[in-house]
Amino acid sequence: MKILIISDTHKSHGSLMDAVALEKPFDMVIHLGDAEGREDEIEAIVEAPMHIVGGNNDFFSHLPAEKEFFIEGHHFFITHGHSYFVSRNEERLVQEAKGRGADIVMYGHIHRPVIKKDKDILVINPGSIAYPRQQDRRPSYAIMTINPEGEVSVEIKYLEN
Repeated sequence: MKILIISDTHKSHGSLMDAVALEKPFDMVIHLGDAEGREDEIEAIVEAPMHIVGGNNDFFSHLPAEKEFFIEGHHFFITHGHSYFVSRNEERLVQEAKGRGADIVMYGHIHRPVIKKDKDILVINPGSIAYPRQQDRRPSYAIMTINPEGEVSVEIKYLEN
């Protein structure tokens, strides 16, 4: 299974369209918030099943703040992250994920990519595909692959500005 992981699109879909063109085919998309009311447009662009949560800029949104689901035996917990103060660190988010029994937690909000293994929890932030904040400011996203044995691999990918 191949999953495209994105966050913080903020109504800007040019880089998302580039990533979709580069990565197709994929089986699913996970969007970690700040779609700013454009989730229907994003769904049309990706043409795949999508899990999406609301972020701090998703005002008046019907999107849930958090979601839990299972894929290939893995327990996912996704959220935008601002409610867990991820701008400071991931400690509260990781504790929440552990309390829920998740083995994979994903968040957005900070606009910088992160992949960490915290004991038994894989922590992923794809960065922002629209407004990156890491040093080189290249739009980023993540690709997760789950092989038939259930092994997970994740890679951060970058687009040119």
